[in-house]
Amino acid sequence: MNEPIIATYGHGTENDFVLLFDPEDHYVINSGQVSAMCDRATGIGADGFIRITKRDNRWFMDYRNADGSLAEMCGNGIRVMAKYLVVHGHQPEGIFAIDTRDGLKHLRVPRDGDISVNMGKVSDEMEEISATQNGHTWHGFNINVGNPHAVVFLDDLEEVGSLDTAPAVAPSDSYPEGVNVEFVQILPNHEAKMRVHERGSGETRSCGTGTCAVALAATLKSGEQLPSRWTIYPPGGRLIVDIDGHSNATLIGPAELISEHDISAYLNS
Repeated sequence: MNEPIIATYGHGTENDFVLLFDPEDHYVINSGQVSAMCDRATGIGADGFIRITKRDNRWFMDYRNADGSLAEMCGNGIRVMAKYLVVHGHQPEGIFAIDTRDGLKHLRVPRDGDISVNMGKVSDEMEEISATQNGHTWHGFNINVGNPHAVVFLDDLEEVGSLDTAPAVAPSDSYPEGVNVEFVQILPNHEAKMRVHERGSGETRSCGTGTCAVALAATLKSGEQLPSRWTIYPPGGRLIVDIDGHSNATLIGPAELISEHDISAYLNS
């Protein structure tokens, strides 16, 4: 009988993840195993999988999308990972760093309350893009947050309709490895609502890097200058994004650990 391999399920503004603590780099996880775990009909169900390991004696977030594809970084996922490290006593609360495929990220992690993470530089690629969904087309900005985002604006999020399929984004050759697409309705007082279709995961309840992309695009759309602060409302809750005068973004929001699961059946299949 196989020994249990215990993983943790958690979320940040309902952007949810399966986390496996593997500091000794013991497990080799393939895309099929990840997609089986993340399947909402037959598996645990999640937007992504995080293997918590170490690289060069630093915590490293080995992140995969729900379909098993590798991703550079996840702003909600890294906060959930940081929460796990503190709650389970692997890291004292306070300021510490986690390495990612998009480089080192510094976080401020209290035991309770919102967690902030320095997401690094958010850049406007100086290109107008469009996204088409359900016969409607909207225009916006090509934004890079270490991963690619197409941020488009509309008067009412209800216009988007279903996001069961990926939006068609133009010019498509700007995103050779796919793109996260954010649909945004700007509200008064530096607030905005959004929906997001993530490459490799489909529509999710929230997206941390996407929220940062939305904050920069909303600043540009409003004709304002940096620094700026936006409160963003994805379907899963509330996130705050601060962007300084050098385009460095800080993402602030909650993280929750919900339950534990034996994933040995997935890893031994």
